[in-house]
Amino acid sequence: MDLDFAKRKCVPCEGGIPALAPDAVDAGLRGLDGWDAQQGKTRLHKHLRFDDFVAAMKFVNAMADLAEAEGHHPDFCVQYSTVDVTLWTHAVGGLSENDFILAAKLDRLREAAAARR
Repeated sequence: MDLDFAKRKCVPCEGGIPALAPDAVDAGLRGLDGWDAQQGKTRLHKHLRFDDFVAAMKFVNAMADLAEAEGHHPDFCVQYSTVDVTLWTHAVGGLSENDFILAAKLDRLREAAAARR
């Protein structure tokens, strides 16, 4: 598995392929920063902290734009200045490479926002 996920594009997934095996999930996590596997290695999760609610919502709005462009949409929860992001591919009932691609791109999105401050 190519671990430079941020350079890749999500591909449409309608199912019919297996979810990534736990060892592939572990390998993929080595290419990400601060993400963890949850629910039996069927979900990627990251807890993000921001300066305040406005900064958290700016990230959520940018995340929505990115997710729409990739055609792969995260679950998320905002609690004032924190955002919990969970990724998984519903069509395969677990993780696919698309989840790792979007996770890496979300990290780059956060880095770009921090650089603009």
